[in-house]
Amino acid sequence: MDGETVKAKNGSMVAYDGEMAFKKLSGGGEGLRGMVTRRLTGEQMTLMEVKGRGVCYFADRASDINLVQLSGDKLHVEATNLLCTDSGLRTGTTFTGLRGASQGNGLFTTTVEGTGQAALMSDGPAVVLRVAPGMPLQVDPGAYIAHQGSLQQSFQSGVNFRTFMGEGSGESFQIRFEGDGLVYVQPSERNTVGGEI
Repeated sequence: MDGETVKAKNGSMVAYDGEMAFKKLSGGGEGLRGMVTRRLTGEQMTLMEVKGRGVCYFADRASDINLVQLSGDKLHVEATNLLCTDSGLRTGTTFTGLRGASQGNGLFTTTVEGTGQAALMSDGPAVVLRVAPGMPLQVDPGAYIAHQGSLQQSFQSGVNFRTFMGEGSGESFQIRFEGDGLVYVQPSERNTVGGEI
């Protein structure tokens, strides 16, 4: 950094050289309104602001880091997978419906929009999958990290009698993406509510 500001997950700094100043941000960096919104929606995210000159290193639980360049568009990302963003990017929350509930993450997710870079974390190297018109994509909720572009998502359930008899495949719920955009998934699955059925 050369005088710039970065927003990062609170406590994620592992080293720096140069002169840096750290300040905790309330409401996920969105001020009082963001704090109230996040509290109401249950989409918790604690950020800090890092400003200075030099090099600052961020990490969290040895996760893989994936840089996503935004050019005026919007990225939807699970709050637990967001490590840091350029200060010019705005964060917010959006309604996800049953997709969030199936993941056990609630009905809301974090949005990042504007121009700049966002660093996403994944358990293993993230896989970026393209969705094109007429070529929908199904994703396991436990592997989902983020998506961007003009995508519509719906929740699909494969729950049937065999599932309840213990003879199901273990893939009872999926998120279906249609439209034009990118979906980021990790090569491992978190425990989700859908994964318990």
